[in-house]
Amino acid sequence: MNTALTTRNATLQDLAAMLQDQHGRKLDVVAPAATIGTRDAQLVLAGTDVEITTDGVTATDGVYTPTEAFDDGLAAKLGIPVAYLRRLRANRPDLYDANVNGWLRDATPPETRSFLVRCFRGSGGGPGIARALLSDRYGIVDNLDVLMAALDGVRRAGVDVDIDGCDLTERRMYVRVVAPQIKAFAPDLLAGYRSPWGGHDVGDGWTPQRVAQAAGREGLAYASGDEPVLFAGFVLSNSEVGAGRFTITPRLTVQICGNGLTITTDALSKVHLGARLDEGVVRWSRDTERRALELVTAQSRDAVEHYLNADYVTAKIRDLESRAAVPVRDAAPTVEAVAKALSFTADQQATILNHFIRGGQLTAGGIMHAVTSAAQTIADADSAHAMEAAGLRALEIAARR
Repeated sequence: MNTALTTRNATLQDLAAMLQDQHGRKLDVVAPAATIGTRDAQLVLAGTDVEITTDGVTATDGVYTPTEAFDDGLAAKLGIPVAYLRRLRANRPDLYDANVNGWLRDATPPETRSFLVRCFRGSGGGPGIARALLSDRYGIVDNLDVLMAALDGVRRAGVDVDIDGCDLTERRMYVRVVAPQIKAFAPDLLAGYRSPWGGHDVGDGWTPQRVAQAAGREGLAYASGDEPVLFAGFVLSNSEVGAGRFTITPRLTVQICGNGLTITTDALSKVHLGARLDEGVVRWSRDTERRALELVTAQSRDAVEHYLNADYVTAKIRDLESRAAVPVRDAAPTVEAVAKALSFTADQQATILNHFIRGGQLTAGGIMHAVTSAAQTIADADSAHAMEAAGLRALEIAARR
């Protein structure tokens, strides 16, 4: 059985176990183009160096099943349209091979570059997994190391936090950190808003106006757990396959529904780019790893000190309130304009409209909450995090209409 690649809404313990398994199967090779090819739309490495570890000598030549992320890198490096390459993989593996091998071997002049190929070894004699084809200048900070270093930075900052869930995709790792004891009231930002996960089912005569009226009546007093409170927190994100950088992004969590508001303009990030790598199996020096992880630890500690305090949360709430209060007079066209501007699909647009009506807050702030709550319904973690990150832009677009 091959290494598991993805998980959604996992616990920290489950994520760490997955990353440890992946770390044990990791194989990084800087390979000249002449040693790379495909057969039956599978990556074939031939003529690469062996890997020497304390466990013995392991051949790196072999067959590896590409992921979508690998095809993205392959298409970018060889100048092949990625949608075309994916279509060939699905329907014409013979043409997939002809295109890839042709550009690697038969182009004039022939390809002479070397690439960093990131793989997982297979098990039981089966093929491995080809995860990424990257520049040989790509400096890697692995997910497991990032996670441990970041948690160490949080620990050193001396603030108690909870892990609100973890996602791992072929492209990225996400870890949501929340500090429930660090909070601020947001009665104006959440005025009239109620969780779309409970209450009356929209339909059977439940117009946005009736929902808003019901929400207003119910908001005369706050039940336990329904207070208009936002918690401090942030999201750790990293990519091992060139799909982004190590990032720490502040994230405010709405108590009554779990919506997350990510403040992307305040994010801290570190680009994965280093010196050119020599050909052969990549063995990162301890000094290189130490310096990279010290930076992750320091940034995580800084993020805790900067983001996990009530003053930061209160300042962001005050910044949002005036725009969030702008009324939305026609819901469907407003949601359509937001969806078009942010490239949401038709299904995502319909879900956002449904959540806007359920939320009962007929303002630009209600559009923001609808986007961030709709993000929680998406199975694909990359798409879900991208939608959540667009929440504040959705607010701005709705407020301008």
